[in-house]
Parts: sequence; C-alpha cells; structure tokens
Amino acid sequence: MNAHSSCRGSVTTPFFDWRSMSEWIEEVKQRAKADKKKIVLPESVDQRVIDAAKMIIAEDIADVVVLGDPATIDVPGATVIDPRRDEHHEAYAAKFAQLRARKGMTLVKAREIMDDPTYFGMMMVKMGDADGLVSGACHSTADTLRPALQILKTAPDAKLVSAFFVICSPKVQYGEKGTLIFADAGLNINPSAQELSDIAASTADTWRHFMHEEPQVAALSFTTMGSAKGDVPDKVQAAVEIAHKEHPELKLDGDLQVDAAIVPEVAVTKAPNSDVAGHANIFLFPDLESGNIGYKLVQRFGDAEAYGPLLQGIAKPVNDLSRGCVAEDIVGVVAITAVQAQIHAEKEAAAQA
Repeated sequence: MNAHSSCRGSVTTPFFDWRSMSEWIEEVKQRAKADKKKIVLPESVDQRVIDAAKMIIAEDIADVVVLGDPATIDVPGATVIDPRRDEHHEAYAAKFAQLRARKGMTLVKAREIMDDPTYFGMMMVKMGDADGLVSGACHSTADTLRPALQILKTAPDAKLVSAFFVICSPKVQYGEKGTLIFADAGLNINPSAQELSDIAASTADTWRHFMHEEPQVAALSFTTMGSAKGDVPDKVQAAVEIAHKEHPELKLDGDLQVDAAIVPEVAVTKAPNSDVAGHANIFLFPDLESGNIGYKLVQRFGDAEAYGPLLQGIAKPVNDLSRGCVAEDIVGVVAITAVQAQIHAEKEAAAQA
C-alpha cells in the first residue's frame, strides 16, 4: 500500500484574512486547552500538516503525534513515530488481523497494512494510545473513512456515519453569530428520506455539544413548503415527516429554500407558519452535490471559514480534511477533534458510573 501516492505540495497562504473574527473556533480552542487530548496526524509528508502541528503545539491546543520518519520530521514538542519501526507494530497488526479475520485478513497482510500511517494511527486510537485522528489533507475521504470503519466501527448509538462542515461566516446575522453547520456535505451521496432524518438528528446532537443556541434545522430544497413538485422536494418533505415522528423534540422544518431558511423577511412571505424559517442554524442538504457545492461557494465567495468534513457516527473521534485546506484549517479541525474526544470521554465515564 502506498500511503502517500496522492499527497500534494504545500499550500500555506489563506484565501481570506478575517480569521481572527471567528469567535467560535477560538472558543473551541480554549475548550481543547482545558483538557488536552492526544491527536494523531498521519500525513507528515504534507508541509501543511507540519506547519499545523507547530501551530497546535505553540497554542497548546493538544498533544500531537506525527507519524513518519523522525529523521526527516522537525516538530519540536511533538511525538514522532515511525509506524514501521514502532514497538506497537506487531500488537497492532495482530489486533487488526483479529478484527478483520472474517474478511480473510492474515497476520502477514496485517503487518503490511500497519506500515500505512493512517491505519497505524487508527489503531492507536482503537487501543487507547491516542484520543483522535485527523487526516485528509492529501488523501480522499474514503482513505480516511475506510480504516476508521474497519478498525473503530460505527458508534453504538449511530444509525449511519455522516459528514458535516462548520461554517464560520462574517455574516453574524445568520446562524449563531455567523456560525452554521452544513450536513451532509462530505459523505453520503444521495441519502434517502430516512437517512436525511437520521443525519438531521445526529447533526442537531453535534450542535448541542458545540453551540449555545438551540439547533434549528432547515431541510433544504429548491422549493419552499411545496411551492413546486419534484423528486427532491418530495424526499425532503418525507424526511421532515419522519423526523417529526422519530424526534418530536427537534426543531426542523422544510422543504425550505436557503433564503427562507435564514432571512426573516423572506421567511415571513414564503413560510409564515414555520418556527424554523428565518432562524435556521443547520442546513440539511438533500444530497452531496448540493451540500458540497454550497459549502464551497460560501467559503470562497462568502469569505467564510469551513471546518471539515467532520465525521459523526464513528465510535471514536476521527475527522477528515478538505484537500484544499490550509494549515490554519487543520489547527481548527484538531481543536474540534480534541473537544469531541473530551465529549467521548465524558460519555464513557457516564456509562460506567
């Protein structure tokens, strides 16, 4: 396996210079610092990851583990591990072979796979030697998700794994002081109505852990409240109906166009009877095409920070990155992952109490 075949060169210049305006990510960093967690970065061949690791250490956000050759990695304060030579390599390979035995995994093959930094890092999280992992600067989402599902599995209370972006915009009149969540904008290509309902519930739960205001989910379409017919609005309306039955406590409405979802003046005209319209802070996209296009447009044309794709539904904290990310984005995602690790530890402690 060639773990580094798709890696790109360094990108070090941010597109936008308003990052200091994002109060939300600074609050997340402070939460991460209060109870530091150990986060693995397997993509040491990418200079953006190295730059981010130095920033994380300088800001004291997390304990950093960088996977790669210690002879070529200069990150003072980080733990640098070469998976091929680490003392845990054999134990990890044996555990991985056990986990994948029904799929025909042999110990010989497992040893080879443990040379891959992403698989090795995922085993660190599995075995409790690290609290979370962040990858994707130079690998696809599939390259991060596959080992996560093979090793960590889906969380016991999750119906499916989905991905979201936290969008921090200077348009403070929208969402929570400009912060919104876009889901699913990174993983599920064409979710069914049931899956959209499940994504809405998972994302609302994520929102509660990170934000101060109540989650308000807008199920998006090109229509508002059935103003036109089509397969997409039909699916969205079905998802809303399912969500209302399965999660009656959740504030969710749709189908809604984006302007009706966040602009009160538009909502009064288009959806006057909706409690969510005009005040949404979570966008539930009908498919991956619209979600991915939407977040990139907001990021590039709206001067917004976009953190993600962040994963929900994995048994332990693992997060993806956009391959177009800059070092500051990686720092933010590591901080988010560290807070997710705190939340995971609290849930485990509560379950054992």
